[in-house]
Amino acid sequence: MKKILVLGILTILFSACSDFIDEDNRSNETAESFYTTASGFETLVNANYAQLKEIYGGDAYVFCAGTDLYAVGSGRGSEPDGLSQYTQLNSSSVDVDQLYTSCYRAINSANTALYYSDLTEKTINLNQLVGEIKYLRANAYFLLVQTYGGVGILKDFLDSPVLSFNRDSAEDVYKLIITDLEESLNAVTSGSYVGRVNKKAVQHLLAKVHLTRAYESFADANDFATAASYADEAIAGQSLTIPFDELWKPGNELNNETVFSVQYSTASASTDPENLGHKQANWYGPYLGGSENAGNAGWRSYTLLATDFALSLFTEEDERYKATFMTEAFMRYYDAFDVDDTSGLEVRHYYAPQWATPADITAYALEHPEAQIHEWGTYAAGVVSSDYQTIPAKKFDDPKAPFQDDSRVSTRDIILSRLGETYLIAAEAYLNTNKATGLARLNAVRNRAGLTTPLADYDIDIVLDERARELFGEYHRWFDLKRTGKLVERASMYNYLVDAANFNGANGELKILRPIPQSALDLNQNKDFPQNAAYQ
Repeated sequence: MKKILVLGILTILFSACSDFIDEDNRSNETAESFYTTASGFETLVNANYAQLKEIYGGDAYVFCAGTDLYAVGSGRGSEPDGLSQYTQLNSSSVDVDQLYTSCYRAINSANTALYYSDLTEKTINLNQLVGEIKYLRANAYFLLVQTYGGVGILKDFLDSPVLSFNRDSAEDVYKLIITDLEESLNAVTSGSYVGRVNKKAVQHLLAKVHLTRAYESFADANDFATAASYADEAIAGQSLTIPFDELWKPGNELNNETVFSVQYSTASASTDPENLGHKQANWYGPYLGGSENAGNAGWRSYTLLATDFALSLFTEEDERYKATFMTEAFMRYYDAFDVDDTSGLEVRHYYAPQWATPADITAYALEHPEAQIHEWGTYAAGVVSSDYQTIPAKKFDDPKAPFQDDSRVSTRDIILSRLGETYLIAAEAYLNTNKATGLARLNAVRNRAGLTTPLADYDIDIVLDERARELFGEYHRWFDLKRTGKLVERASMYNYLVDAANFNGANGELKILRPIPQSALDLNQNKDFPQNAAYQ
């Protein structure tokens, strides 16, 4: 058995999942007897899905902070300095261990299920369940290798702590990820997505893995072409037909463009709403008021606000702007979701878009004398903020969530993969193999958004700009910039808190990879696990 430490975490963590992924922890049975039954093994598989909530359900900084699209409001709120500004980024920085810990928990959970898959009752769907587990393990390793580089590969079931472990190369981690996903692809169902891994989800992730590896020094010569092929297989001729605002209507998360998501339900979270929900709705907009506003507005922080650059990417024709941002905030914030015709409602704040002329603003003020007018250039991240002074992003709002300060109370599904991104993965991959086909994929995304004049050419910056418009807030941006080698350039150019010099690390290395958490290094008794070079 390869000796790997999983931060002392060697048990399966059971938490509530969606209505169709229910768990049944029978404490009066031993694992050996329970998990070797069909129902017991199903419980073990469901526990693997539940681990997604720990990876994605908490703070969003590791996915979004320190990029070109999001920054803290000046003078209000705080983000972890290391992840958001890079000046204090080290092995003990706040949240630098978030993915390391949660992903190894998921990996250990997957390895436990794979171990019992050889012992459990042989059922008609056993192979499919094993395929689902391998997808989930691959996803965890993919997050790790993008974030930290090479990490320890753990494939064995561990039932006791192991305190001596080695570090594997990023190249070997990618090989494991691709092997797991290829085996998953041959095992999972080809049916529609109903909350469990299917072939489209695997194809999407395989496309993204090959696309990401294509930028590495150890890339396979065919990675871009393979990424494009898998993306097209996942698209399978399916067009982008759902209006963008409908994609993000609360309760519509399981639409036919959703490829894979973290499943939640209000009922299962109701027993402990502050811990069993998630925090995606907590970001991307201003603080909306205290507990006295319970029922009228959700809890928000002044962190991960949209930058001027992020807002400037949209044009008047782009339907994604009003679907993503709350251009008008009413006296009761959630009336934007609960009232079909809002034309008669009293407007509290109006955020004039970039294309609004002085005449437009004057006319709006006459029509809505009660509204506070925020002119373009005055409401992005970096302003001295008070309530509503920065534009709210409404994309992830959950009108059903109870008001709880900084808590995990949203029960909307977290969308991890969707068809619009599959098109953009194809466009990026084809940029290096067949630009004409890639351009068609890119223009399909733009056309759905109302941008009917097709682009005649494109480059990686155009792809990144399109990803920003299409995927704002969807937990991809840091990985996008890191993958394409644009992190330093774009963060320092468009994030008012980041200077290019902030990335300068030890040994002449840039702080691109995050540091291996100090807690993991301290627990390694053989002291033979090297830190990433920029932090030595």
